Amino acid sequence: MVRLPYVTALTTLFSYGLLFAFGQLRDFFRKIIDWFKSTSKDLKGYAPICLGLEDFYTRRLYLRIQDCFSRPIASAPDAWFDVVERYSKDNNKTLHRTSKTSKCLNLGSYNYLGFAAADEYCTPRVIESLKKYSPSTCSIRVDGGTTDLHTELEFLVARFVGKPAAITFGMGYVTNSAIIPVLIGKGGLIISDSLNHNSIVNGARGSGAAVRVFQHNNAPHLEEVLREQIAEGQPRTHRPWKKIIVIVEGIYSMEGELCQLPEIIAVCKKYKVYTYLDEAHSIGAVGKSGKGVCELLGVDPADVDIMMGTFTKSFGSCGGYIAASKEIVQYLKHACPAQLYATSMSPPAVQQVISALKVILGEDGSSRGAQKLAQIRENSNFFRSELKKMGFEVLGDNDSPVMPIMLYNPAKIPAFSRDCLKQNVAVVTVAFPATPLLLARARICISAAHSREDLLKGLEVISKVGDLVGIKYFPAEPPKHGHQAHKKVD
Repeated sequence: MVRLPYVTALTTLFSYGLLFAFGQLRDFFRKIIDWFKSTSKDLKGYAPICLGLEDFYTRRLYLRIQDCFSRPIASAPDAWFDVVERYSKDNNKTLHRTSKTSKCLNLGSYNYLGFAAADEYCTPRVIESLKKYSPSTCSIRVDGGTTDLHTELEFLVARFVGKPAAITFGMGYVTNSAIIPVLIGKGGLIISDSLNHNSIVNGARGSGAAVRVFQHNNAPHLEEVLREQIAEGQPRTHRPWKKIIVIVEGIYSMEGELCQLPEIIAVCKKYKVYTYLDEAHSIGAVGKSGKGVCELLGVDPADVDIMMGTFTKSFGSCGGYIAASKEIVQYLKHACPAQLYATSMSPPAVQQVISALKVILGEDGSSRGAQKLAQIRENSNFFRSELKKMGFEVLGDNDSPVMPIMLYNPAKIPAFSRDCLKQNVAVVTVAFPATPLLLARARICISAAHSREDLLKGLEVISKVGDLVGIKYFPAEPPKHGHQAHKKVD
């Protein structure tokens, strides 16, 4: 968890207060100007779609720095990629693309194992599947949208994560937001980690179930919430809950922290409640053989009732999956809207995941999968260690390829992003509403495709920019000189 220093909190609040005050002042004068202008007859009698306060943050804060977000790229998201240059003539209200590109070190894409670029094993098979099946099935799964590739992928995913069965979907976000309302509804209780992803939050809200939140990664507080809710029962009637599901993530995408899964599983088993594990950022990226946090932390997959993951991070594709018992998967196939009404995964995307999984499992006849897994661990731990030595406040745990660098102050968000880009290093900065207002950060994502030279280049630039912007909140470690081993001779 982030412990915000008082001075940093005060200066950050002052900065946001200043921006808010000037934004309100500009809105006031804008209303006066608009009052003198004739309004469009087409909107007469209609309420405005976007009210002033509803999009105030977007207009007065986000637009000032929107050049730091949604940067278009013109190549595959490999270790290095081409970023399209843009310019603005109206102080960032609108951005225009140019025909120029800049080759930048990619520290923003979650291409953890490097499969998003051309691969000697995956790419030829994906091209062949495109020729055979076309880009889309043009149908839902229960009609004509299930190919032999979809069936093979579901079998392979279930075997990989250690569950009896699996079901796949065309979008990772939808996997959570559409599945959770099918699993639980009115009369049920969802207990969610306070830092769970937005897809989980929206899925829980749409389920109709009661939602309670426990402190991030805090198993003792989870037990307190469970004891209280089980004792009280449903609101007003105090009847027992129909079912209780605890939802956590394997690696928290904005924190880079590993879930305290063994402790949470122990609490869930004690109170006989179901567990739902989101492994979007952990499957394929951590564990000796890439099987996620269960393998890394020594948890039996059988103790996790529902395992969710996506194919967009470690596998270089799109879509998501649910792995569970055969009964649960069979139920989802007949009840989930994402299965019944959404177009199935593109066959080439399915083939990409199948091929990537076979490389990871060593079924391609090589040891490339094991080498990629070793490389992502080595790269992640090296980069995290060096950032901390430089004095940056870096969140997360070892082995996690996600490492947020705390920025805090709103002025430091564009300064850090723009200065890094000037030196051909592309980073992702994250601010409200994706994070709490005072906890803006840069999220670094490391890949197995990065060489040691790439990482050193990134560290050099980030260190220089960090000094310039002033985000080294801790004292740097002094450089270690080569030690001399002198033996005393009697």
